[in-house]
Parts: sequence; C-alpha cells; structure tokens
Amino acid sequence: QMPHGHMPLPSFRKMVEDALEQSGAQLRTFCQAFDKVTPSPVTQPLNPAEERKVLSLVSKHGPDKLYQVTSNISGSKDLDLTLHRGQIVALLQSVDTKGNTNRWLVDAGGPRGFVPAGKLQPY
Repeated sequence: QMPHGHMPLPSFRKMVEDALEQSGAQLRTFCQAFDKVTPSPVTQPLNPAEERKVLSLVSKHGPDKLYQVTSNISGSKDLDLTLHRGQIVALLQSVDTKGNTNRWLVDAGGPRGFVPAGKLQPY
C-alpha cells in the first residue's frame, strides 16, 4: 500500500540508504551546532566544607570514582537524591536495583541514592 511498496529491491535499498545518509548528515550538523552553542561543563570551585566532603569521598572510594553533577537533580522516586549542580559524588554502582544503567547509585558524602547517569561527569 506504500508508494514504494512496488519498487524493485535495489531501488528501494538505494532510497533507504540515501534517506539514512541525509539524516546522518543532518544529525552531524546538529551536533556541531550544539557543541558550538552549548558550553562544556566547567568544574565548579569548591567551598571549604565541600572540599572536606571531597577528601572524605576520595579516602573512602578513591579518586577514580568521583563525579561532578552537571545540572540540578530533583529526586522524584524513592531512594533518588536531590543534588545541585557542581556537587561531587562517589559512584557506588553504575546500575540501579533493576539493572537500569541510566540510574547510578552514588554516595553524596552522607546520603546515598540514585541519580541519572547523564547528569554526572568524571571529576
């Protein structure tokens, strides 16, 4: 019933490849424009209390487990944390209890809970 439903297979394949190529080019253009417009996250300076918390997290978990929150996080589910941009957390597990890799279990220097992985960057 589709207009291209009666096309020979080689013609259909070429049409699909062309559409995918065009979409890929549009996506690359968008990504380049996005990178130019969006500033990369900047490491926020820490106040003395935050520095002590970071040192505590480093001693407990090691420096390779530290992440910085890139934008405010408002916890909406049980066990979710509410964090502010710039806060430092330590990664405990890169999955939640259901195996979802988009939510990570972190130690925020006291409370522990889940946060969206996409809002964290290595510190």
